[in-house]
Amino acid sequence: MSVLRHIAILLTAGFLLPLAQNTLSAQADLRFVNEFLNIGVGARAHGMQGSVAATIDDISAAYWNPAGLSKIEAPAQVSAMHASWFGGVANYDYLSFGKRFSERNNSFASLSLIRMGVDQIPNTLNLIGPDGALDYNRVEEFSAADYAFFLSYGQDTGIDGLSIGGSAKIIYRSIGSFGQAIGFGLDLGLMYDLGNLKLGLMGRDITTTVNSWSFDLTPDVQAVFQSTGNVIPVSSTEVALPKLVLAAAYEIETRGKFSYLIESDIRVSSDGTKSGVFSGKSLGIDPTLGLEVNYGDLAFFRVGVGNFQNIINEQANTSFEFQPNIGLGLNLGKIHIDYALTNIGSVSGVLISHIFSLRLDLYGDRL
Repeated sequence: MSVLRHIAILLTAGFLLPLAQNTLSAQADLRFVNEFLNIGVGARAHGMQGSVAATIDDISAAYWNPAGLSKIEAPAQVSAMHASWFGGVANYDYLSFGKRFSERNNSFASLSLIRMGVDQIPNTLNLIGPDGALDYNRVEEFSAADYAFFLSYGQDTGIDGLSIGGSAKIIYRSIGSFGQAIGFGLDLGLMYDLGNLKLGLMGRDITTTVNSWSFDLTPDVQAVFQSTGNVIPVSSTEVALPKLVLAAAYEIETRGKFSYLIESDIRVSSDGTKSGVFSGKSLGIDPTLGLEVNYGDLAFFRVGVGNFQNIINEQANTSFEFQPNIGLGLNLGKIHIDYALTNIGSVSGVLISHIFSLRLDLYGDRL
């Protein structure tokens, strides 16, 4: 186990519950509610830095823009993704299955599951035995994990080029057996295909997403918290505010086997950050730009940039930084394999992440 993993696990074990209490207070910083849902699914999208809300046409559209589900040509589709964040400390997994219901309006529905978790966290609350001696046999492990279940649907509207879709999502977050939260939210998306020009509009958490936390701490655990000066967490709520994604893409076709797709997405939210180049105290504007080079619908090269920030170092000097991603894709008929190299773990690129995703088109009379 690497030194980085040791440090991360110890920090998580020591501060997870107190931080949960701070996060859930009435004055909580709402910018980081359900942050795991801001990461995204599918290596193709990651390779383009998430710039896909106007063009996504596979089952991962349930996350990026459910209107894109209407673009799926296969009768059914299955997709899976795995990634390790922050030097392998956290695992992010995604699985989705969907089926077409009608060819008349290209209606398509899907079920998706996202899990992000830190596992094998040592619980040291009982490290000291009744006699006051350290007893490592009393140390148990637990997981801190976030889950999201998506029920999604997309179809054509009957207006030429215009499609619509939505996702109902259930959020479940857990910190071992100590605390759990349940939330519910809605996403709604539109796509308008004008030929080479494509437009997208995506609303996340349009009704706000409220997570209700509850904690179950035994009297012995509460006594440990009190003796160590930690706040005992209490049942509370946290709210994810609505976000809007505006997207535009342009496809360039050539007479040869190459074609090019360039897309820019702008994420607008009410949770501004001081470091964001285009953000203020109460407004966040996060642009991304992605490019995909297509060779004969067989091989794909992708690049994307985003996460533009002003970083202040220890000497109080400000520097401009952004996050670049690259990706590759291979179309083998019914099987699609995608890979992306990202540095979500750090804007400066210290902790890179390798993302792999697999998509399978299913055909047959029974589907």
